[in-house]
Amino acid sequence: MSSTSDESKIAIKEEKRCKGCGVILQDQNILQEGYITSLENDICQRCFRMKNYGEYQVVTKSNDEYIDILKSVGKTKDLVLYITDLINLEEDFQKIRNILPNKMILVLNKKDALPKSVKEKKLIKYLEAMNLKVEEIIVISCSKNYNIDYLLKRIKYYQTSKNVYLVGHTNAGKSTLINKLIKNYSDNVQELTTSPLPSTTLNTVNIEVNEHLTIIDTPGLVDPGSILNHIDDAMVKKISPKKEIKPRTYQLRKNQSIIIENFMRIDYVEGEKNSFTVYISNDLKVKRLLNLMNNNDLKDLNKTTYNVKYDEDLVVTGLGFIKIVNKGTLDIYIDKDINVFTRKSLI
Repeated sequence: MSSTSDESKIAIKEEKRCKGCGVILQDQNILQEGYITSLENDICQRCFRMKNYGEYQVVTKSNDEYIDILKSVGKTKDLVLYITDLINLEEDFQKIRNILPNKMILVLNKKDALPKSVKEKKLIKYLEAMNLKVEEIIVISCSKNYNIDYLLKRIKYYQTSKNVYLVGHTNAGKSTLINKLIKNYSDNVQELTTSPLPSTTLNTVNIEVNEHLTIIDTPGLVDPGSILNHIDDAMVKKISPKKEIKPRTYQLRKNQSIIIENFMRIDYVEGEKNSFTVYISNDLKVKRLLNLMNNNDLKDLNKTTYNVKYDEDLVVTGLGFIKIVNKGTLDIYIDKDINVFTRKSLI
């Protein structure tokens, strides 16, 4: 009788999940994810050290694992909130939409990071043009508590059951939004682990906001082309905007350059006088070179040539974007694994 009882306790312990990141807790191997000194605790050592000391332990997972989780969400008929970061809009929104046939609200997060002059209606119209077939597009800011009340009302309007899923790429702000919903509308004291670093949430985490709403956080899809995967932790924190971005505009002529920190160089090699407005974290250093022929900084990095059209953005995944007014030819020097693309200007 005693043996059966002990086995039952072991089974329960094996199923206990971290309330910070969703991983299964274990006390056997300090090198594996989910390690905890005592199974009586509720969060793993990784989450504990991230929350209390700002220390980050890299956990590498394949997108196949995350996509399998999304596919299981797609088999439900529950409402999905697709969270995206306005500073780092994905190149291909349709990727997640193709996996999830559910009713969906597209949530444009981090409005506070964009200049106040940027109009919300313009942002919504920009996304509507992508024809994503979502129920509604809502602009929010978790840090400023902006539109969170309205978002909750629309969740109640569209939800098909008690469960509502949150999906999106890493660092889009899913866990931050859930913590805001808990703080504003719930007696639940659970708090998800948040970080500007990729792969913070490792599995689904269920949070009961109230008797009518359970939010289910999912791991963020990892974009292998994001700059966040190719720089150290200190630079990741520097790249993530902590307050409203102050755009920096540079007037460039042919054979002039812009250098961002020590990881990107933009050479303007052909075109009329042009305006380059940089929308990245205020903490990052940007300098202009008046004669690219006399400076070889960062030219050892991979070079790609882009022909930009009128009113296009040059987007660096995970970093931000540069608005370019006139057409021209650019040589971009950056790590070969970082994704850079052009799009119609967001602003």
